[in-house]
Amino acid sequence: MSPINISIVGVGKIVRDQHLPSIAKNADYKLIAAASRHGVVDGIDNFKSIEEMLAAVPAIDAVSLCMPPQFRYAAARTALEAGKHVFLEKPPGATLSEVADLQSLADSRGLSLFASWHSRYAPGVEAAKAFLASAKINDVKVIWKEDVRHWHPNQDWIWAAGGLGVFDPGINALSIVTHILPNPVFITSATLEFPENRDAPIAASINFTDANKLPVSAEFDWRQTGHQSWDIVAETEAGLMVLAEGGAKLSIDGKLVHDEPEQEYP
Repeated sequence: MSPINISIVGVGKIVRDQHLPSIAKNADYKLIAAASRHGVVDGIDNFKSIEEMLAAVPAIDAVSLCMPPQFRYAAARTALEAGKHVFLEKPPGATLSEVADLQSLADSRGLSLFASWHSRYAPGVEAAKAFLASAKINDVKVIWKEDVRHWHPNQDWIWAAGGLGVFDPGINALSIVTHILPNPVFITSATLEFPENRDAPIAASINFTDANKLPVSAEFDWRQTGHQSWDIVAETEAGLMVLAEGGAKLSIDGKLVHDEPEQEYP
């Protein structure tokens, strides 16, 4: 089978750190074009807009959308209406209704719409899910704290309305929690902290529960220096489960079960 001709829209840090190396190592894909207001990818055709790219390169089979979430819906509709399969970086849209509309459009055209939650592919996640399915859970704590200056240097879009702020990394934690817990959880209270003159939060404290009144709490903070914290801790009657390093390491009752290199994007 011929490789899938893929293009990227939005050439930023995550594309250079993750998407480009992952595509380059996978023979099933061939990167043939990119569109971005500010970045370019060496060795392929580059354009300033998705419309310009799609018009100039009809051989594109699929489009990977890696721009900020505020702009993803319009680009996804453009790609789907052009008959292209679409990959949506997390989160798949700014609102649920946007994503539902894109799903309906993709279904009507017989196209793939891949709403990716990359953190769910961390090596310890499935084992954590299996453990929690068989254990009585008493309490869950999420600690997701990192340094925004390291991960998002000079990226003003994250502080704009709809840019998510600390929920840009926090949504990775939520994508794992909603996957590994046996029952859906819903928010009961939340406190968000906003920097002065910014429209998105830098920290958040959130409480959740489920139909069985399970206490779940999450602490998101973008002001942590030094070691970064990406941990989900569950107290269960079968022992303490710690899913650490964003899902790369899993310990159960003090025993290390998983400790593997991060391979989420590949």
